[in-house]
Amino acid sequence: MRRYVLTGAPGAGKTTLADALRRRGWDVVAEAATEVIAAQQERGVAEPWQEEGFIDAVAGLQRERREAPSAYGSVQVHDRSPLCTLALARYLGRPPGRVLTEELRRVLRDGVYQRQVFLVEPLGFVTPSAARRIGYAESLAFARVHEEVYRAHGHRLIAVPPAPVRARVALVEAHLRHLADLPSERAEGVPDPDYLT
Repeated sequence: MRRYVLTGAPGAGKTTLADALRRRGWDVVAEAATEVIAAQQERGVAEPWQEEGFIDAVAGLQRERREAPSAYGSVQVHDRSPLCTLALARYLGRPPGRVLTEELRRVLRDGVYQRQVFLVEPLGFVTPSAARRIGYAESLAFARVHEEVYRAHGHRLIAVPPAPVRARVALVEAHLRHLADLPSERAEGVPDPDYLT
């Protein structure tokens, strides 16, 4: 399995891009942090990212999703990876916990993720949400931490500049086909015909 990561600033349109790729037939693994935040907020925790154990909960869910069986082909696109979780820990000023430390050791040792990582660049604004309580300047600082972490661990960042979703999808698909040596009309999934109209 070749696993490619989407990373970048909060609010850069990464999840929108991931959803569009999924509709195009790619095997996309959803972001873990948003789900962990939503689950804890449902239990009454207003700011789960301030809680001890949050970082490890995210890393644990990432591992669970990565290890889940896939009925797709040979390529997966991951909306973030444990290196993003390390960037989150650093941004929050927290040491990585046991689960994250073990995950990082495993994925780096085994080369679980491809060295080429898609850096989804900021759109020029951030839309707040229950899970995203961050301003634009903060999101840019957070993005820089992600870039530093990936580069420090030997990854090559492929820029996905601000553009309409369709253009971003086309760019990422072209890179995926080239990197994974897939034919132009890949057999990784069936495109959503509504997306093509």
